[in-house]
Amino acid sequence: MAEAERLAKAVTELDKLLHEKARLAIATILFHVNKADFNTLRRLLKTSEGNLATHLYTLEEAGYLKVEKKFVGRKPQTLYKLTSKGRKAYQEYLLKLAEILQAGKDIHSKA
Repeated sequence: MAEAERLAKAVTELDKLLHEKARLAIATILFHVNKADFNTLRRLLKTSEGNLATHLYTLEEAGYLKVEKKFVGRKPQTLYKLTSKGRKAYQEYLLKLAEILQAGKDIHSKA
């Protein structure tokens, strides 16, 4: 029963902010490519501008994202990058998922 308790505890400890599908996808992309602009994220996630903007704002407000605005030629460009807090939260999320998977394996190996 200890494994089931460990499993339940790990699930409840998942970062609720990152657990939402679109925000997890944003964090995953930015963790691996370092920076991405709004249009690239929108294309990769196949989501609407409004939906993406809402999720980016949520991550920014939590301190997980840094927003950089600049001009490329005469066109404005908004770049997004995970902050150190965002990178740490993402890594901890992955570790928690690994813990959940291991607890599940432990339960099945004892069955």
